[in-house]
Amino acid sequence: MLKEKNMKKKISNFIQTRTRFLVLLVFCFWIKYIFAAYFDFNLGLSDPYQHIIMWLSPIGTAVILISIGFYIPKPIISYIAMLILDFANTALLFVNIIYYRQFTDFLTIKTMTNAGKVSQGLGKSTVTLLHPSDILIWIDLIVIIILLVIHKIRIDQKSYGLSMPIAITSVGALITTLNIFLAETSRPRLLRNTFDRSYVVKYLGIDAFTAYDGFKSAQNVQVTKNANASDLNDILNFTKKTYAAPSSAYFGVEKNKNVIIIHLESFQQFLINLKVNGKEVTPFLNLLYRNKHTLSFDNFYHQVGLGRTSDAENMLETSTYGISDGSLFTSLGSENTFQAAPQILRQDGYTSAVFHGNVGTFWNRNDVYKNMGYNYFFDRNYYSSQTKDSSGYGLKDKLLFAESIKYLEQMQQPFYAKFITVTNHIPFELDKEDRDPNFQTTKTRDQTINNYFETAHYLDEAVHEFFNYLKASGLYKNSMIVIYGDHYGLSNSENETLAPIINESADTWNTYNNVQMQRVPFMIHANNLKGKISHEIAGEIDVLPTLLHLLGINNKGYVQFGNDMLSPHRQNWIVLRNGTIISSKYIIVGDKGIKGTVYNRINGRQIINFSPQEKKEITTLAKKAKDSLHYSDLLNNHNLLRFYTPAGFVPVDPTQFNYSDNYQKMIAIRQDLADSSTSLYSRNHNRSTTKLYKTDASELHNREKDITKVPEEVLKNQLTDQDDKDKNSKK
Repeated sequence: MLKEKNMKKKISNFIQTRTRFLVLLVFCFWIKYIFAAYFDFNLGLSDPYQHIIMWLSPIGTAVILISIGFYIPKPIISYIAMLILDFANTALLFVNIIYYRQFTDFLTIKTMTNAGKVSQGLGKSTVTLLHPSDILIWIDLIVIIILLVIHKIRIDQKSYGLSMPIAITSVGALITTLNIFLAETSRPRLLRNTFDRSYVVKYLGIDAFTAYDGFKSAQNVQVTKNANASDLNDILNFTKKTYAAPSSAYFGVEKNKNVIIIHLESFQQFLINLKVNGKEVTPFLNLLYRNKHTLSFDNFYHQVGLGRTSDAENMLETSTYGISDGSLFTSLGSENTFQAAPQILRQDGYTSAVFHGNVGTFWNRNDVYKNMGYNYFFDRNYYSSQTKDSSGYGLKDKLLFAESIKYLEQMQQPFYAKFITVTNHIPFELDKEDRDPNFQTTKTRDQTINNYFETAHYLDEAVHEFFNYLKASGLYKNSMIVIYGDHYGLSNSENETLAPIINESADTWNTYNNVQMQRVPFMIHANNLKGKISHEIAGEIDVLPTLLHLLGINNKGYVQFGNDMLSPHRQNWIVLRNGTIISSKYIIVGDKGIKGTVYNRINGRQIINFSPQEKKEITTLAKKAKDSLHYSDLLNNHNLLRFYTPAGFVPVDPTQFNYSDNYQKMIAIRQDLADSSTSLYSRNHNRSTTKLYKTDASELHNREKDITKVPEEVLKNQLTDQDDKDKNSKK
């Protein structure tokens, strides 16, 4: 008992000086950082030396940061400053933990600075990422503040001048220098060949990574300012070499048809034909997938990075990759020049629209769509606004399709229309009244997985209802419908629990399986199309060239990094945003060619000993993949398309678009065209087709007017374009 009291007294005495208080803060931060490194992050620590480097990595930067408060001469202000700096450092660690749980990646400066462009559209998903163990990240600060308040920790009134804080900062700098030296011995050229953020965090810590990323971002901004047209030459040479001529059997077979894109949120390939408790999860999509008029691809991979859904949209619209360190939409979308599908198709007489039941500013869509040339963007303002109508990320899917028809029927044909669904989004929660009583989901220990099958089933029903309308209204006959999954829904951490459900073994699950889980459905359906299920390797980067060729538009003059998926001359590989390469023969993980982890794609076995032919093939693939990502990043980060206009292409003038008066514009165009109007409404003898839409959505029971009638505030033109709001706020 006496020994215990003496120990407490020694600890209490130890923290009564300002230097030791700083040591306490650094020590507590170090403990929780180590906890996060082992329990929240997957840093790939493979040997004892890497563990030692990781243990050292947070100390130096924490000492440097917290020592800033030591320079303040007034004692109480110095203590408060050190606490604030420690709080900020803890907050940085905490937001990275939350972000990593969702994206398996670390926050970049671009992502942080553009957070405002996505925060409005966020729903419950962030809350679901919180774990009870997160209190351990904050408990030390809470206890220390309490101890200060009750005077168990006393404010050290001693004056330290400048020599002590300089000495402390120097110690921090010395530890950081040692950390960098050890990191370089384990991973040479770490900061010069940064292809994976997890490597920088593993060796140098979150603080150093954030500082390094900030420096790189500032450097990129300066490089962008200095960019000029001559930088385009290498890019143009690359895309000309990789161009794949169209298939004579498919080129132009869908010429002048409407294009309807259905974006299946978080929808993965394994859902197709999957049964749970004896019932198909997606019965309608399964039928469509096997339909004789559907081109389906079972080795189609998403290629998104940190921009997730916005990256998928960017690839489909432009055939360029998302950027490596954030969302292209939020980081560059307001300023960049695009040569995107809506504007390309406008040259052939198409009008274009996006239907999405979230706020227009989410992912910065309100700006990006104008720069892409979209005529109309129907965001949350154009739909019903009762609380039960929305899930976490916007209007429920059945309501989105049902309530969009009154606008779709007013569009001049041919049109290019995109529907972005949201209900099948993490945390995959579905109200009881929206569940199918005849479909029983799984009962695993992971509720996210159980929920996922329910929301995917709901999405399938929503698409089925929309197809029924397309056929009833006659739009189906003159439309090409494109359906794709934008990215994974279940993360790698959930895959082993999922494995038995999809007839895989959790015991043998490895990186190869995780890569294969990045496959998403892709289908093109039209009533005159000769369908098949293709086993070719393809990805989101390939969609635009494929669609253009089907519509009879040659893409040879455009800067596009994908290939027509139906071309006999297409390349047989794709690269994911993280550098993983998938070819007809190999899966190459780690962006390091034969020095990475290589699997036989067909049988999943890891290749350890390479034949000369394999070495040659893998090295060639690694070079091509690296060049493809590099040139796309160069193009987008430097906004180089502003220097290049293909023959026959008219650049976008974004100032002509105002999405607050979409409906009024469509009506005015229809009236001006009179008998020449090609809208479905006009073709139906100036009668609406909205009554043809049938849905079992419980929210719309006794509310059919939400399908057939335009909201009053839309009719009265009381919506305000976000750009106008921004301009007014600056006055």
